Amino acid sequence: MKLLPMLFAGAALALTAVTAQAEVRFGVMNESYPPFFAKDASGEWQGWEIDLMNAVCAEMKEKCSIVDISWDGLIPALQSKKFDVIWSSMSNTAERSKVIDFTDKYYNTPSTLIGPKDQKPGASAEDVKGKTIGIQVSTIQSEYYKKYFASAAEEKTYQTLDEAFQDLAAGRIDYVFGDSLALDAFLKSDGGKDCCAKMGDVADDKEILGAGVSGGLRKEDTELKAKLNAAIAAVRANGQYDTITKKYFDFDIYGAK
Repeated sequence: MKLLPMLFAGAALALTAVTAQAEVRFGVMNESYPPFFAKDASGEWQGWEIDLMNAVCAEMKEKCSIVDISWDGLIPALQSKKFDVIWSSMSNTAERSKVIDFTDKYYNTPSTLIGPKDQKPGASAEDVKGKTIGIQVSTIQSEYYKKYFASAAEEKTYQTLDEAFQDLAAGRIDYVFGDSLALDAFLKSDGGKDCCAKMGDVADDKEILGAGVSGGLRKEDTELKAKLNAAIAAVRANGQYDTITKKYFDFDIYGAK
């Protein structure tokens, strides 16, 4: 019987060790998506979404790590438990919600078309008639194209937006269609500021474009969802969200909806 206290003590130490080693693994696309995430010269991830992740992890009092993978592999990798939450500017849409769950929104921006500076502005099906639109695969913009632009324009798909930007600058396509902030970053870059301009935001469709960017979760991970939602709310309430945002943007990216 004297062994029991020792066994209990050993079990407690083992549990403490497991708890201390536990971590929340965040899945991020393995391509740069400035200003949200990109690797610096030393190979470390940085950007708005990384800063927010760190603030959320501090609120949760959890150790966190990053697992990077291709954009179209993020949901399969989440489902196969290679990481615990998608944190990669993924919009919460009805279609994606069929297979995964989402946290509360942490930002929301419109979808935009950009094209050559001499192109007439406009973002309707009539405006893009007969043109070629570059779109990253497995994105909400690809789904939007199928509903609104497929009868008028040709789609050219890319694994990354950077590839689409290169073809736009070289005149091989007429437009790039994507999230406004990512496209704005290109327009301000050396490769984009001389060639290209914003054509306009497309008309909203909540069914396709979603209710904002959120963290993606396995449906059974309800406890983690609750912790993440509480942490996102706390970071918003205590001013950290605004402090982080002001480092990268001169406007509020949280969005109204």
